[in-house]
Amino acid sequence: MSRQSTAGPSQRMLRVGEQVRHALSETLQRGEIVDPVIENAVVSVSEVRMSPDLKIATAFVSPLGVVDTDAVVGALNRHAKFIRGRVSGALRQMKYMPEFRFRLDTSFDNFAKINELLKSPEVARDLDDRNKNNDKDEE
Repeated sequence: MSRQSTAGPSQRMLRVGEQVRHALSETLQRGEIVDPVIENAVVSVSEVRMSPDLKIATAFVSPLGVVDTDAVVGALNRHAKFIRGRVSGALRQMKYMPEFRFRLDTSFDNFAKINELLKSPEVARDLDDRNKNNDKDEE
């Protein structure tokens, strides 16, 4: 049987990604990275996606309390090798220590846009029309 390439991540990739996310979060909380851009920011790691061979970990981060989020992501990418060394203790069970890549997490922005759209008068009007039609059908 062949697996489809469009299938989602395997259970192993999800499990390892979650372990890496926890280890990465702990490392960032301890404040071991000496960089003024990162020291002044609280960085939330929302998700870590692992490559199928588990050698690349793409971490989606949300810098909080910072105007220039791209600068924080750039600083994390510059310190990726240092972070890899610090995280390695928590991930001893892995055969290969993954290479870290940091990306800005835009999912919260997307949620906010969808929420605004749902609250817009046009959508509310359409939903009211649908509710009125459903009430008529029930009578």
